[in-house]
Amino acid sequence: MYNPPYLPESLVLMPLYEYFCEPCNGIFEELRPIREFSEPVPCPQCYKDSPRIMPTSFTAFTFRDGYPRRIPDDGKFYHLGHKVSRLTSSGVPNEHPEVNKKEPKPRRSKGDRSAIRDMKIAAAKGELADAYGNAISPSEVTDAVDKGKGVQQATPHNAGRGLD
Repeated sequence: MYNPPYLPESLVLMPLYEYFCEPCNGIFEELRPIREFSEPVPCPQCYKDSPRIMPTSFTAFTFRDGYPRRIPDDGKFYHLGHKVSRLTSSGVPNEHPEVNKKEPKPRRSKGDRSAIRDMKIAAAKGELADAYGNAISPSEVTDAVDKGKGVQQATPHNAGRGLD
């Protein structure tokens, strides 16, 4: 590390080293000149000489795909604050396929499917009508249920009109 010659002795920049005191079983840090890094340092607790150890914490950065990455790297990327597994190369700006997922079409439960099947059977027999009393054909049952139209089991008003 370069120290300019005009700095006073108290402001000289020195690296920080870690030392281990065996009698205290403690780790402490000390600012030392590079030329004295391997010499033992007295422990601040018991004043016994302590040897230098490798750092217990280490932070490093590298670049991957042009982005600064912390080591160890988990291989993930960030997109607008969300962790994603890959970068996006095309598509709508500020949208990522992993973050902005399309809502899947809701699936009907087993009970809903059996209820629609029963309604289609009733519509085939002519026993199903909408809220206005109009007859519903079996092919219209699913659309009526999806749109929330009132479907009820009743005899339609216009069931016998075509027989005159």
